Amino acid sequence: TIEDAGGQKEAKEGSGQEAANASEPPSNSSGTAPAPAQSSPAPQAQESESTGERLQTALERQPKLSPAAQKLALEKGVAISQVKGTGPGGRITKEDIEKFKPAATAAAAPAGVASYEDVPASSMRKTIAARLTQSMNENPHYFVASSISVSKLMKLRQALNSAADAKYKLSVNDFLVKALAAAARKVPAANSSWREENGNVFIRQHNTVDVSVAVATPVGLMTPIVKNVNGTGLESISSQIKELGKRARDGKLKPEEYQGGTITISNMGMNAAIDRFTAVINPPQACIIAVGAVKKVAIPSENEDGIEWDEQIVITGSFDHKVVDGAVGGEFMKELKAAIENPLSLML
Repeated sequence: TIEDAGGQKEAKEGSGQEAANASEPPSNSSGTAPAPAQSSPAPQAQESESTGERLQTALERQPKLSPAAQKLALEKGVAISQVKGTGPGGRITKEDIEKFKPAATAAAAPAGVASYEDVPASSMRKTIAARLTQSMNENPHYFVASSISVSKLMKLRQALNSAADAKYKLSVNDFLVKALAAAARKVPAANSSWREENGNVFIRQHNTVDVSVAVATPVGLMTPIVKNVNGTGLESISSQIKELGKRARDGKLKPEEYQGGTITISNMGMNAAIDRFTAVINPPQACIIAVGAVKKVAIPSENEDGIEWDEQIVITGSFDHKVVDGAVGGEFMKELKAAIENPLSLML
């Protein structure tokens, strides 16, 4: 066996001897055994004793109170720590709870100064608010939008301005006012108004197209009127719009110059961020058009690139359904589109 061979048994004996030697305390030079090391208390026991001391101290700090006082304190929501006991040994009694009055709480800090300013409404602002609120409440609005090419109009405008030798300068809006009047002449329902007078209800169709042109002023929106646009040339229309607009911003318009139009144009095309918008009808009128900015739009083409760039605007018509039916509003927008896309017809 392996033991007979002496290998494993010697290893066991050697291990046993080493274990025995390891279990014996080492001797010092004097031959006396060193004093056994003094054992320290177990940390768990220390923690337990310390916890017990803390618990005992906390319990001692709790105010003493009678069962009746405790019940009453719970019912009244009294914080026991705020009550001073008058019983034996500082015991809190029922009477102590009944007589307890909580200390007055500090007054809440006043709110910060409001970060706004109240601006009194001007008489103009009140009038605008009243009329447009009336319009939205009493006129059933519907809206029709159309994308319209103005590439030919822009070229004609440039040619006319170049030939004017600085005598005048036509704007896109001048052409649109003329086109609006041309469409209104062909679809007279859009150039009408709803009337209720002396108990009679009727629709008034106007024989002339007097275009109210929306102008932003420091005191609010005003709508000076270019009268009889169908019988007026582009140069005169342009001159009137400039003059009326200036006097509107200066607050020098006469009432008859901004009251009594038959149809309105509101143009925000000078703001490149405006693609399209809808406008509120100017009562008692039945139609207003809202004009967005000119945008370049890619359209299919037979050229080698397959596309060409067209300058377009989106015009949205707002109609009073009491006066203008949906199909009629659509017909008006069709005529308006035709007039704008064929600007030479406006010269006739």
